[in-house]
Amino acid sequence: MSRLPVHRTSLLPDLNDLWNAFTPPGLALFGTHLLRVEDTVEDGHYIVRAEIPGIDPAKDVEVSVQERQLTIKAERSEKHVEKGRSEFNYGSFYRTVTLPPGAEGEGIEATYAKGILTISIPMGQTKESAKRIEVKPGE
Repeated sequence: MSRLPVHRTSLLPDLNDLWNAFTPPGLALFGTHLLRVEDTVEDGHYIVRAEIPGIDPAKDVEVSVQERQLTIKAERSEKHVEKGRSEFNYGSFYRTVTLPPGAEGEGIEATYAKGILTISIPMGQTKESAKRIEVKPGE
C-alpha cells in the first residue's frame, strides 16, 4: 500500500467542529462541514474513504467525477427522541479530491458500510517518462 501526496488540512475539520460547537447557528467557520477523507493506492485502484456516519447512502450521498475531480456530497439529518427530550443534528458535507495520473473514469465503484464511504477507482498505466531538454548556448 502506498500513500499518494495529497494536500490535506487534517486539523481543519476538528477546528471547524470546535468552532461550530461554541458559536451560534449561522456563524459557522465554513458554509458546510468538511468531510474527513483518506486515500491510498491498493491493488491497482485509487481508494478514497470518507467518514460520513448517520446517513442513508441511497438518498443522502452523491459521488461524481468530472475532469479528474472526484466530488463527494452528503447531507445528514438526524433526530433523537428519548424520554421527552429531543435532539437533532444536521448539515451538508462536501469534498473534492484531484485524481492522480492514471486514474480511469470508467469502472468506479462506491460502497458504504459502518459510516465509511469507500470509492474505488481503477488505475491505468501512467506514461510518465523523463524528457531531456537540450540547453542551447546564449549570446
